Amino acid sequence: MGRAQMGRVAVGTSCLALFLVFGCSGGGENPVVFPPVPAEYADKHMPDGWWTDPKIVAEGKEIFEGKFDVDVDCSSCHGRDGKPKKRGARDFRVGENMKHFSDSFWFWRISEGVPNTKMKAWKTKLSEEQRWKVMTYENTFAHGGQPFDHSKEYVPPPVSQ
Repeated sequence: MGRAQMGRVAVGTSCLALFLVFGCSGGGENPVVFPPVPAEYADKHMPDGWWTDPKIVAEGKEIFEGKFDVDVDCSSCHGRDGKPKKRGARDFRVGENMKHFSDSFWFWRISEGVPNTKMKAWKTKLSEEQRWKVMTYENTFAHGGQPFDHSKEYVPPPVSQ
């Protein structure tokens, strides 16, 4: 096998490995396979009633838009309306994709960030309660700006075979 062929095989193998770990994205918005939620986050869940609590959603919006802390402005990447402003940012408006995120997975990613992306870890800037509140607000983008009980809509992502 020549050097050029070996390079193509290496690139193809790397792409396959990324697909198996992070999923097929079709532009970054159609996740198929997710890494498992680490044990420290696996049992964390949205507090009862928070998905649809207007007060919690409003507080989440304040945090999301950087009104709580100017150093924490989720909208600078994800857009004030959930439409990404920066390449690679998750589009929260796509309900078909958002329903694949369990609350523990979503909370883990907000807390620890996403490796090899610009998504930072927010656990040092936001309390656990504030991270849950941000999630309630982010969830409204996929539901026409309305609070929605994500726990009733969650659909585990398809498993790659």
